[in-house]
Amino acid sequence: MYKNIEKQTKLNLKDQVDYQPGQVVSKTLVQNEYVSMTIFSFDKGEEISTHAAGGDAMVTVLEGKGRFTVGSDIFYLETGDTLIMPKDIPHAVYGEEQFKMQLVVSY
Repeated sequence: MYKNIEKQTKLNLKDQVDYQPGQVVSKTLVQNEYVSMTIFSFDKGEEISTHAAGGDAMVTVLEGKGRFTVGSDIFYLETGDTLIMPKDIPHAVYGEEQFKMQLVVSY
């Protein structure tokens, strides 16, 4: 089920992706018909534009600060904060500063 990550090893999820200037970087850890799990890093000012997911999407900020727009609501999340973005509701993510997050989508 898990890929691109060492098993039976203590690790820190935020260390699984590096920052790249002017980019959003992602690393998929799980992808199947029931769930996907991806770690992202955002350079300051980078974004994922508005889109909708086919399942509920839970994000947890691992480092830094990001802005999440869900429908017409705006949320500022910092290290340790979690937000669930409901299925089929348009949402977007913006790097207020460099930040990393874990995304888990349940289908």
